[in-house]
Amino acid sequence: MKARYICNDLKKTSKSLNGRILVLTGARQTGKTTIAKTLFEDYEYLSIEDPVLSQALSQLSSKQWKTNYPKAVLDEVQKTPNLIRSIKSVYDQWDEPRYILLGSSQLLLLKNVKESLAGRCVIKEMYPLTLPELRTNSFDELVDESILQKVLINGEVFPLLPSFVLDSKHAEKMNAWNHYLKFGGYPALVNEERSTKDKYEWLAGYVRTYLERDVRDLAAINDLEPYTKLQKVLALQTGSLCNISSLSTKVAVSTPTVKKYLQYLSLSYQTLSLPSWEKNESKRLVKTPKVHFLDYGVVQAVLGKQAMPNGNEFESLIVSEIYKQAKQLDINVNFYHLRTADGREVDLLVETEHGYYAFEVKQADHVANTDARHLRDLSEILNDKPLIHSFVLSNDIETKELGENITAVHAAYFLG
Repeated sequence: MKARYICNDLKKTSKSLNGRILVLTGARQTGKTTIAKTLFEDYEYLSIEDPVLSQALSQLSSKQWKTNYPKAVLDEVQKTPNLIRSIKSVYDQWDEPRYILLGSSQLLLLKNVKESLAGRCVIKEMYPLTLPELRTNSFDELVDESILQKVLINGEVFPLLPSFVLDSKHAEKMNAWNHYLKFGGYPALVNEERSTKDKYEWLAGYVRTYLERDVRDLAAINDLEPYTKLQKVLALQTGSLCNISSLSTKVAVSTPTVKKYLQYLSLSYQTLSLPSWEKNESKRLVKTPKVHFLDYGVVQAVLGKQAMPNGNEFESLIVSEIYKQAKQLDINVNFYHLRTADGREVDLLVETEHGYYAFEVKQADHVANTDARHLRDLSEILNDKPLIHSFVLSNDIETKELGENITAVHAAYFLG
């Protein structure tokens, strides 16, 4: 097992007054059940996917819940919504019981939670492994904070090494990086007993299971072919502007249906919709969002490929890694892309309470001054908050200053 950054937060939250009901959601196979069983050994584990057990639990009174299951983990609880009402009743009558609710469907789980447990629960999200987590060798290890996370926490940029090869953890970070580029971040794929062939087969099976279970749970879609087509089209153009009309034509479904399917992909943690930054009222700004797949291994499975990422795929895996790492932190962050009508483009803007960080992603092994051209004078557009620093993330092992507050750095060094 790999260590998870979220563990300390979950333990702390579960013991707090507000954490009597802890909701842990995220994509299937991100490790929610494993985390819950490992961290909360004194909790009774109840799998709601077992129809016999689910039916029996549904018949319990609040008093019986309090007596027999004062502490319990309820897995896939969204499949039996009336159990959430039972948990609410127990919460309202007694102070001692504590529950952890797990679910892989954000739409169904959070809808029921928001309706039944408003003000009574804390919601946490789990994602596939980040690069620092991939570097760990056991569940009990402390997960290092990446340079990115330290920057976001401290609100300032500290001096970086002139070359990634000088990093004392260079080899560890590169091992994690190479795995991430090949297979993505799902925990099952770090098992060394699985061959490369087995890992790609697992990813293919994951996508099938997602379509057969999660999508049907989310939308009760009988004909999955249009949804599958849209999934593939988006994978082919991950990291690109999301043109609803164009997608509608390619998939041969209405624009409202495309919007609905895009929402399902986002709510099931398969994609990230990156809105256009538009706090500036300039008409030069392009308002179309970008869609990124959250895991490169899934992209390969959807496309039936086994290869290193292309340029857009590389951008997506970097953007998703920054997103996952930032979401682990106890800070408020917003994510955008920026594009103007005259072709100026910034791949990612991360907004914090202190200001903005801008990111340009290049797959190149050697970065040149021209790679930072869209980052120069960016503060003239971002005039509501200061632009703290800009970064060009690439495969170049040399750290370079490409202008005032613009640093080019190897992606694995910065994110590992």
